[in-house]
Amino acid sequence: MTISERMFSIMEEKGITRYRLSKLTGISVQTIYDWKKKHTNPGADKIMLICDALEITPEELLRGTKSEDKQKKPNPENYMEMQLLDDFRQLSERQQRRLRAYIDMLYNSKE
Repeated sequence: MTISERMFSIMEEKGITRYRLSKLTGISVQTIYDWKKKHTNPGADKIMLICDALEITPEELLRGTKSEDKQKKPNPENYMEMQLLDDFRQLSERQQRRLRAYIDMLYNSKE
């Protein structure tokens, strides 16, 4: 399995889209798309960005093996919560207030 195949496999396991990976790493969506479409691998300068975003070690990405001293991955049940929090922090203050108002509206609705 190539590095890019492994990366896309891990992304799929974690429910991370190309767009999400782009937001987490600063790598363009087009570049990530090219890795998949053209079956090319990310350059060495991108490996750590990808590993940090996917919360994996370089060894796991490059070799497909897990390091013994690897930090524990977040519980999948909390993963969506972590994504929402990260997204919320990237919103402007105005957008955060609008989202808060929407959440309040949902709590007050009778569904």
